[in-house]
Amino acid sequence: MNQHFDVLVIGSGLAGLSTALHLSATHRVAVITKRALLDGSSNWAQGGIAAVLAEGDSYASHVEDTLVAGAGLSDREATEFTVENAPAAIAWLRELGVPFSTADGELHLTREGGHSHRRIVHAADATGAAVQATLVQRVKATPSIQVFEHHMLVDLITERHLGSPDGERRCFGAYVLDTVRDEVVTFSARHTVLATGGAGKVYLYTTNPDTATGDGIAAAWRAGCQVANMEFIQFHPTCLYHPQAKSFLITEAVRGEGGLLKLPPHLGDDLGGHRFMPDHDPRAELAPRDVVARAIDFEMKKHGLDCVHLDISHQSPEFLREHFPNILARCAELGIDITKEPIPVVPAAHYTCGGVVTDLQGRTEIAGLYAVGETTCTGLHGANRLASNSLVECMVFAQAAAGAIRAQQANEPPALPLWDDSRVTDADEMVVISHNWDELRRFMWDYVGIVRTDKRLERAAHRITLLQREIHEFYARFHVTRDLLELRNLVQVADLIVMSAMLRRESRGLHFSRDYPAMLPEAKPTILVPPAR
Repeated sequence: MNQHFDVLVIGSGLAGLSTALHLSATHRVAVITKRALLDGSSNWAQGGIAAVLAEGDSYASHVEDTLVAGAGLSDREATEFTVENAPAAIAWLRELGVPFSTADGELHLTREGGHSHRRIVHAADATGAAVQATLVQRVKATPSIQVFEHHMLVDLITERHLGSPDGERRCFGAYVLDTVRDEVVTFSARHTVLATGGAGKVYLYTTNPDTATGDGIAAAWRAGCQVANMEFIQFHPTCLYHPQAKSFLITEAVRGEGGLLKLPPHLGDDLGGHRFMPDHDPRAELAPRDVVARAIDFEMKKHGLDCVHLDISHQSPEFLREHFPNILARCAELGIDITKEPIPVVPAAHYTCGGVVTDLQGRTEIAGLYAVGETTCTGLHGANRLASNSLVECMVFAQAAAGAIRAQQANEPPALPLWDDSRVTDADEMVVISHNWDELRRFMWDYVGIVRTDKRLERAAHRITLLQREIHEFYARFHVTRDLLELRNLVQVADLIVMSAMLRRESRGLHFSRDYPAMLPEAKPTILVPPAR
């Protein structure tokens, strides 16, 4: 029922495993992950990792591209810090043995939307899988790192749990549900790192795996951390549209290598096959993701379409097999030959640009609590994440957080209270949770999606309030389960998204409001402060 480590890392994606490996020489580290080690979003990442490595490219150019994509809201200091440390992060991965794609003995660099140069390091079209497989192998071979699979964060343990709410605000570890044994374990640690990823599952359509339920963001908020910019949910423009293809992403690199967005042929001679992106933006298919996603959304609504087409068939079969083997294979399984026909695509929730506020060392406002990766708001992404800046953020801030932890001489945590497990199990609970989950994801898609209005946001806020009452009652009375915990976190994150969206009275980046279509002259972050502070 009790576990003690120097560092508790919650999450097993690139951010979590990188942090653990950087600390493994000096600290005993626990990595907890609510499913298996490879079940997070990092393993699904296709495109690659952005870093200035090509001749003719520059840090200044990468910074400028990031600031432009971020619609004026990206923090320059955080952006420069990330960009300048990106090449070293790539070098670290190569030292670990990640099999990146090469050409003539050098790293092959591709280009994606919003980038002015080729600077995307990749492993064919399955970069995340290649990186994660290498890191998992290293973690399993490191004696000072202990992995706890099928363990889910319940809540962070802070001074409030020790009966001293007026004392120093500090994190002492976490309560964690062992879903195999169905019991809550107390993990105490000098340092706790949140690396739980984003919250894509709050929406009906998403490219994210089922694990992306905003656990770290919700837990940090409940613990008293500020959260920022949650209204900026990035919708990836191109998710495969097929009844048998759940959450399958068609990487940005397809457009980077010449893929064209077109209207379906059934619209007739005048519109069928029309390439529509030049009608919306001079950068056409290489415009930033928010521009492309809104353009697709516009064309789908205008013509009553279920999807649009992404055509890369003008490239040779050999080129497609070399650059996009996984996409080619997956589409072939579904009867789509991308060498001869276009790919049906729709936008889908993809990335959470906001999150827990941290500094450049991954530190939150609560002593002993750090956050890394998509869980955070470092200031890098602003109002819209530039393609392939997410994985490099994970690595750069993982190394920075590890350095801050090594420099911090933290005391042993005190004896922590055990979890109260006197709650009962209710057979009807699972049915209610399933219905609430479905209702939440549908109204978030309808009311808080790519295009928003005040009325839609008010409707969403009303439904969230009702759901929160039900979930609070379940959580207070009944034995906790993974489904209940995930629903609790998703409703909390939905509330943060809606609150943030209602506060932003302009359209900027990923947040587009019909009531406030103009962008204000000054870019300001949306910072939410927990009411209990």
